[in-house]
Amino acid sequence: MSELFTEAMAQLAAGVAVVTARDGRDDLGATVSALMSVSLEPPLVLVSLASAGYLNEVFLRQDRWAASLLSSEQAAIASRFATPGRPSARLLVAGTPYHRGEHSQALVIEGGVAALEAETIKVIPAGDHTLYLATVLSVGYVDSARHPLIRLRGRYRTGA
Repeated sequence: MSELFTEAMAQLAAGVAVVTARDGRDDLGATVSALMSVSLEPPLVLVSLASAGYLNEVFLRQDRWAASLLSSEQAAIASRFATPGRPSARLLVAGTPYHRGEHSQALVIEGGVAALEAETIKVIPAGDHTLYLATVLSVGYVDSARHPLIRLRGRYRTGA
């Protein structure tokens, strides 16, 4: 059933984002396709992280984080942040324009379709993942002229 379920879910297109957090002197991040808007008033989002991952450990300690919604030109960045292990996010953004979020101090990747900062208000264990319900603290930018990067059937594709 697991393989069939994975294949079924791969049929659903999803936007690709990089979520980042600052943990002391280090920066960490991961590529996700499970980031969604939950509410307009108040503005809430939800992100799903693998419970066994190190970023999940960091999110349990750090309530504030950033999400950079990638553009179709940023598939290489998505691939870098999807690499297993714990490389510093500062290494992963080498050569890529970024800045630190005002509220989270997390890395915000520039050149995407949008970016936001959030603060976790509820943590929900869900099978082999952990869900983070968060209040949006700010929207760093929106660039509707760019096409979003999406994931469909296990591959990155443009949202054009």
